[in-house]
Amino acid sequence: DREEDVNGELTIRSVVRSDSGMYTCVAENKYGAIYSNAELKVLASPPVFIPNPVRVIATLGKDVSLACKPRASPKPEVTWRRADNRPLQPSNRNKFSILLLQDNTTLRILNSSRADEGRYVCLAVNTFGSAEMTALLWVKEPMRVELTPGRVEVTVGESVVLSCKATHDTSLDVDFQWSFNQRPINFQTNGGHLEYIQTESSTVDLMIRSILLMHAGTYGCQAHTSADTVFAEAELLVRGPPGPPGVVIMEEITESTATLSWSRGLDNYSPISCYNLQARSPFSLGWQTVRTDPEPITGTMESAMAVDLNPWVEYEFRVVASNAIGTGDPSAPSRAARTKEAVPAVAPANVSGGNGRRHELVISWEEFQNGEGFGYIVAFRANGTRGWKEKMVTSADSTSYKYRDETFPPLTAFQVKVGVYNNRGDGPFSNVVTVYSAEGEPREAPLDVKASGISSSEVRVTWRPPNPGPGRPERYEVSFWKDLEQQEESGSKRQTARNETWVVLSGLDGNSLYHITVRGFNAIGQGPASTATTAKTRKTPPEQAPRNLRWIQEGNNVSLSWDQVRAKDNESDVVGYMVFLRQEGRGHNQVTRTINPSTVLSLPEGGTYILEVRALSDGGEGPLSSQVRVVTSSGVRAKSSQASLHHPATRSPMWASILLLLLPVPFSSW
Repeated sequence: DREEDVNGELTIRSVVRSDSGMYTCVAENKYGAIYSNAELKVLASPPVFIPNPVRVIATLGKDVSLACKPRASPKPEVTWRRADNRPLQPSNRNKFSILLLQDNTTLRILNSSRADEGRYVCLAVNTFGSAEMTALLWVKEPMRVELTPGRVEVTVGESVVLSCKATHDTSLDVDFQWSFNQRPINFQTNGGHLEYIQTESSTVDLMIRSILLMHAGTYGCQAHTSADTVFAEAELLVRGPPGPPGVVIMEEITESTATLSWSRGLDNYSPISCYNLQARSPFSLGWQTVRTDPEPITGTMESAMAVDLNPWVEYEFRVVASNAIGTGDPSAPSRAARTKEAVPAVAPANVSGGNGRRHELVISWEEFQNGEGFGYIVAFRANGTRGWKEKMVTSADSTSYKYRDETFPPLTAFQVKVGVYNNRGDGPFSNVVTVYSAEGEPREAPLDVKASGISSSEVRVTWRPPNPGPGRPERYEVSFWKDLEQQEESGSKRQTARNETWVVLSGLDGNSLYHITVRGFNAIGQGPASTATTAKTRKTPPEQAPRNLRWIQEGNNVSLSWDQVRAKDNESDVVGYMVFLRQEGRGHNQVTRTINPSTVLSLPEGGTYILEVRALSDGGEGPLSSQVRVVTSSGVRAKSSQASLHHPATRSPMWASILLLLLPVPFSSW
């Protein structure tokens, strides 16, 4: 009996195709039943080989495996033989062995030679049939690869070429792959430093240009054929500036020195010749080289003392190494530390002053600290007097002092010096300098203020500077307001860019009276305003555009006329006209002015011309007329012709030779 059911598990022995089908398992008890289905498929097929034949290329002296993997059900029995029917004897130089793997049978040939070349046949047989597979074996000479130079030393910025040559069976194609430190090289993302060069079919070069320190390492060349893969390596050493020294440790700090130590960084194949010690503080412009003991610091040393430091200043330090090739990157900064306090030894620098408000003496200097309880002593006296006035400034962050006395006049000359002190004692005073008291804000108003309307929206204002004296204006401010509507405080204001004595007020209402004042000001403040003057803007230009344009052409001259524009009572009188002429397709305008409603224009021969007219008045320019378009033919001159904008006419037989066209077109701005 081939079927057995034990504890819900069905076992079928020696299955045949008729055992295929659906099987149902039923589990039941007194509460009910549950069903589960399973499908059994019994596969049955004769052996089939895909692909067939199989081609294998081996390397002389290497082991080679020929796999036999037929598709069949049930699993077939496999046997190997040579195509010439010679048997495979394992005792024959111990070259042949049959390896039974999981689901295939493989023929393995040990220490392959030329005699092993040929055809090998795998026969697979099961109960449904049989099939054969042919394996074609070629045995080739092994490939050799030479990578030159095998070791090379270069300096940063130089270039080098590594050459990889493969010696192989000429019937096989060879491919190359370059690598750097065991990683394939991407020649598209190397910044232009690396280039792949194919010199011959079996030789490739690697060009490394403008070498950097990061290019040092191991370069590999892998050559691959269908028979084998061979790899060769070369080492590239790059000489360059030293790497950054190790952590900088501050071992001791006094009021003017700091003892520092560090560890050596990479010398990058060029011995370190010296070290440079740098420091920065809140008072320095970045990193500055400091004096050291010893000086210089040789490349074999790893400690030194920074000297000539300022007391009571917080410093950071770093170290830079140099060799014959150059200077490397600096070390990381040390921790910040403050030097000890000392009696001030340096006086404040750049003592100066000036400006300020009237009756003020302003004295300034550069900030300088030197210990706890730090402060300044400001001493001053008027030129020609004897005793010094001294004032204490207890804030260490102060950089100026103001002294006010209404008894001295503006621009009084003072002798000034500034000293320093701290808890340890008094320091020196600066050299004596001359500082002038403030001249103050302007005290007088601008003179001779005049204003006149120059258009319907513009007024020109002029004035003279106030009399010379303290409080000279640096710029001016013009205030203006409309009559009966505003006061000076709420009016509009315009400032000059510098100390110009005129300004044009724009954006005003036409035919309106404005009140205008001018005052000077400087960095201290504003001066008094001038007496208000008035100016009236002109009436607005006529709203009517010139109409009924007419023309007569004689040769290349065009006589153009139009109806006179008459201004309304609230408009500026017409004082003339502007005639615009341009050739179509060009942006340049030719402008003709005339006081009469007519003019004569000269047209270059050939082309299309556009004419427009606008009225001129004291208040400005009026709107443009409709356009007139004149088309002429090159080389022909007509005796006469005319047309009206509203009554076009042709009265000359010359129209067959010259076309004069007058058309109204939509308004366009010039």
